[in-house]
Amino acid sequence: MQIIENKEFRAEIDEHGAQLTHLYNKKVGFDYIWNGKEWGKHAPVLFPAIGRSNKDEYVLNGQTYSMPQHGFVADEDFSVISHEPNILTLSLRANDRTKEMYPFDFELKITFTLLSTGLSLSFNVSNHSDNVMPFSLGSHPAFNVPINGVGNFDNYRVEFNGIKDPLNVYKIVKTPAPYRTGKEEPLTNSNGNLFELNYETFKPGLRIITDSGVQSVRLFSPLTSHQIQLDVDQFKNICLWTKEDKDCTFLCIEPFIGLPDVLGEPVDWMKKEGNLFLAANSSQVYQYEIHLS
Repeated sequence: MQIIENKEFRAEIDEHGAQLTHLYNKKVGFDYIWNGKEWGKHAPVLFPAIGRSNKDEYVLNGQTYSMPQHGFVADEDFSVISHEPNILTLSLRANDRTKEMYPFDFELKITFTLLSTGLSLSFNVSNHSDNVMPFSLGSHPAFNVPINGVGNFDNYRVEFNGIKDPLNVYKIVKTPAPYRTGKEEPLTNSNGNLFELNYETFKPGLRIITDSGVQSVRLFSPLTSHQIQLDVDQFKNICLWTKEDKDCTFLCIEPFIGLPDVLGEPVDWMKKEGNLFLAANSSQVYQYEIHLS
């Protein structure tokens, strides 16, 4: 476990999966990140897949590969590249295990930087292969709701800034697993760019916003001055999720670049909707910030 801190916050990051496990407000004395027993994760990194692949497989250059839900990096141990008081950089390079699922010489470097207002997360994806590398990238932080124990889950609101249309989501089928149907539907309990939290909206499963223009997402309540805002302009899709089968006191606000499969057969990743494509021997950085006030 690695720790970074400044005057305002302390963050704990597990090298296993490069997962943020705690984000403490030092002045007030509470944790923003979920650590409950109902869901055993905190803030997984999603790479090189988002969500489920049909039959847990995909196709590349005519060959079929296995791919677990959300990719494989959550099960890999990252190495510490640099560690300063408020900055930590972790790295994962391709290995024999990853190449069985994903035949690329990649490197994923993640830098966590504590700011006076919160936390910045930077994802540097490198392709050291001689071929174009398709991938998806996402972050899955689970925030405690209510924040600092003030109010209840349904006292909180989520505001989406940058959208042009009413809030729609991709319709999800839950059997045999959570896949998109290829259709869209309105996000229930929303009005304009504002969504009022309630457990019933999450019974169908994850709620992926279809509008790709979201600039920021703000979680707040009229009962408290504490709020969480994610600045996500580099991430085309935002997903909201909490447990479908149990009323839990957390909300995942997930920046995505990529999408789960539409239910059907394994998909050719060179043609997959939402995928990114990184040229041979090149790299690209994707970044978002969590602002806490």
